[in-house]
Amino acid sequence: MDFDLSSEQQMLKDSVQRYVRDDYDFSKRRAIAATEQGMSRECWSTFADLGWLGMAIPEAYGGLGGGPVDVMILMEAFGAGLVLEPYVPSVVIGAGLLALAGQEEQKLALLPQVAEGKLLLALAAAEPRSRFSLNDVSTEATADGDSWLLRGHKSVVLAGPAADKFLVTARTSGARRDEDGISMFLVDRNATGLDRTDARGFDRGTVCELRLDSVRVGPEALVGSEGAMFPVLEKVIDHAIAAVCAEAVGAMQVLNDATAEYLKQRKQFGQPIGRFQVLQHRMVDMLTELEQTRSLTFLATMKLDAQRAERRHAASCAKAQMGKAGKFVGAQSVQLHGGMGMTDELMVSHYYKRLMMLDIVFGNRDHHLKAFTALTQP
Repeated sequence: MDFDLSSEQQMLKDSVQRYVRDDYDFSKRRAIAATEQGMSRECWSTFADLGWLGMAIPEAYGGLGGGPVDVMILMEAFGAGLVLEPYVPSVVIGAGLLALAGQEEQKLALLPQVAEGKLLLALAAAEPRSRFSLNDVSTEATADGDSWLLRGHKSVVLAGPAADKFLVTARTSGARRDEDGISMFLVDRNATGLDRTDARGFDRGTVCELRLDSVRVGPEALVGSEGAMFPVLEKVIDHAIAAVCAEAVGAMQVLNDATAEYLKQRKQFGQPIGRFQVLQHRMVDMLTELEQTRSLTFLATMKLDAQRAERRHAASCAKAQMGKAGKFVGAQSVQLHGGMGMTDELMVSHYYKRLMMLDIVFGNRDHHLKAFTALTQP
């Protein structure tokens, strides 16, 4: 298989890496993290001007018509810079759901706004009892004339505090854990009956809780076919898994490079500690975990257009490896930096926290090991 990038993809990689290096340094990231929304609208506008927000959106709706490899390139660079702006929640998931299942009027009205940086989307799918199961939906949507009334509780909505609209999953038929009967609705952030509670993750990312108390939406708010959104949601989350795995690769690469450089500079017993064989072995183990994750991220990205079982198999394999590698590389980097590896002033601790969070989103290592095993069994 040819893993060489095309000339356009290499230009994309160079431009994103240059932006992160020159315009999104660690001090700027810390300043953005301290803001109320935990993101920079100015940076988001720049992403739009550079074409990154429309990269994976079809050309017919104001995008560039790029593919999963383009997203992988972008996310690896974002991981290296610990970029806080909600690219995966709004573009990969939000725009991805609309592109795959939205009504034509929704696509024409909303996708160009996403590409232009004027509209932020967030998926509200998780619930207090659902853990990582996309089909575990208790939120109800009941028909009331031409409208729908939404009642329920959504938790851990990624980038929710900054979102302009929410894509809310709700059950229109079936039992709580049925895959059939799950619908999706667009809900405005200012909708009557919608209560939002904002919070921060330990990586300084933003999340929120949503409580829907008879939130009324019109027929135009229904995304896709009534009761048939689970397969679409599952596919888009697999795209998100591949994207966050690429982000983790970028973060682990920075940790490996920073740790190797520190071992060359830190001296003990009259020589750099990087000359000690036991520490060299640990660096090799870190590199091995990184490269295994990189390879499985490539595989998951390439399989996103495959049949469901093959796509799910590759996504769970990559996510399980990423969870294992992220914890290992982060912990080793912190320990090899000594006590200061835990301090807020050193970037190492921030990368470790982000890798820990990436293990959790869209299913942790244990969840995906079970899913991988189930898919592997005859």
